[in-house]
Amino acid sequence: MKLFVFPRWTNKIRQIAGLGLGVAPLYLTAIVWYGFSPKTVDAGYMPKQPIPYSHQLHVGELGIDCKYCHNTVDKAAHAAVPSTATCMNCHSRVRAKSPKLELLRESCEWSDETRTCRDDGKPIPWVKVHDLPDYVYFNHSAHVSRGVGCVSCHGRVDQMVEVYQKEPLSMGWCLDCHRAPEQHLRPVSEVTNMTWQAPGDAVEFGTKLRAENNINPPEDCSTCHR
Repeated sequence: MKLFVFPRWTNKIRQIAGLGLGVAPLYLTAIVWYGFSPKTVDAGYMPKQPIPYSHQLHVGELGIDCKYCHNTVDKAAHAAVPSTATCMNCHSRVRAKSPKLELLRESCEWSDETRTCRDDGKPIPWVKVHDLPDYVYFNHSAHVSRGVGCVSCHGRVDQMVEVYQKEPLSMGWCLDCHRAPEQHLRPVSEVTNMTWQAPGDAVEFGTKLRAENNINPPEDCSTCHR
């Protein structure tokens, strides 16, 4: 005579548990892959800055060129964050007493004679928006000097009151451009022009520029991972 300590339906628990243990790793992998991918985590990132600087006002309405503030973007790997002195070139006279610019004034003892700030002024703690991982190497000048417009990576900054990350900046996204750069090429003189439009078909125009300038971006790992 058999004694049943547990009801017969409990035999199915082992089958269900086995199925769950088999599916759970796949489910967790999918969640981690999607949840922590650059497209999910970073796109749309818009940190609060210590000073409310509006690109819509300065770039869109006033027409200040990107290279006035980010003055190394066509010469170096990094696009320089503007110094306090650069800001004070205007704000020593424009809205010089605005409470919104108190932190700017604190970081600079301005000299009208030399039009410079003192050397020991406290830097403004700007928060980086487009922050690539440490294992990724990206050279701004290599792209700008070949005709890749700011808008291709940063979006219409001239319409942003607060700057945010428009594109995912993922490896796949970068490779898509390296494989078909003609989609993003323009004359070098127009790289900072947010409203520039290609004459005629954009890809056809980009293909012409690619051929004329012999632009063939590398796709090997060492290009970005050094």
